[in-house]
Amino acid sequence: MTGELRTRATVGVALIALAIGALLAGGVIFWMLLAIAGVLMQGEWGDLTGADPQQRKNAMFAVSIPLALLCPLAAGIDWPVMIAGAAAFFFVLFTSRKPALALGIPYICVPIVALQFLRGEQPYAFGLLLALWALALVWATDIGAYFAGRSIGGPKLAPRVSPSKTWSGLAGGVLAALLLGFLLHRLAGLPIQLAAASGLLAVAAQLGDLLESWMKRRAGVKDSGTLLPGHGGVMDRLDGVVAAAPLAALCYLILVQGA
Repeated sequence: MTGELRTRATVGVALIALAIGALLAGGVIFWMLLAIAGVLMQGEWGDLTGADPQQRKNAMFAVSIPLALLCPLAAGIDWPVMIAGAAAFFFVLFTSRKPALALGIPYICVPIVALQFLRGEQPYAFGLLLALWALALVWATDIGAYFAGRSIGGPKLAPRVSPSKTWSGLAGGVLAALLLGFLLHRLAGLPIQLAAASGLLAVAAQLGDLLESWMKRRAGVKDSGTLLPGHGGVMDRLDGVVAAAPLAALCYLILVQGA
């Protein structure tokens, strides 16, 4: 194992351990992790969209308001959060005159709301399982895509956006996500509908990764930030979650609650 891969693996394991710890704790601890990640992501989004330092600070402040209202001890996920999110979007839009910067608000807030919603489902163990599924399938997708792409190779998935991604990597990621979904179904009682939807969420996670790759290519940078050694920025680590988490919540609402 090379030094770079060792660093990446070590930091990756530490981040997964942090996420699982916050998931187990739930409540304010889980909210704090999501809120901190959201504010940091908004700062990185500002860099990728070419915002100046003051515009970047304004956007980070704006996104912190709806995230603060997500605190279980405050308003929770309700109309105040949606109103604050819309207000934050228009505040950034009108103060910066940069639509791309303002789009960071829904990009960050929607998946955080989705994860909070899934984690808050009752009973406690079921909410934990749902949130764990939404996060772990992204981890499985990344791991499956990495090893399948490296070992099989083949045609490129989107060479102009991310030259390293291959169709075999996408297939490996989908397979890994499905295996995880059915394993959680077998061992922990994840609804079978959600286990079957894991492959779709794996595709969404890869699309989220490609979106961020496109943004970085336009900005002329390799990573969204430098906070996480071997991984880059917070957006680099959560780009798949951003796309998969809202779809996971939607699948739960339609396939399980609506069934």
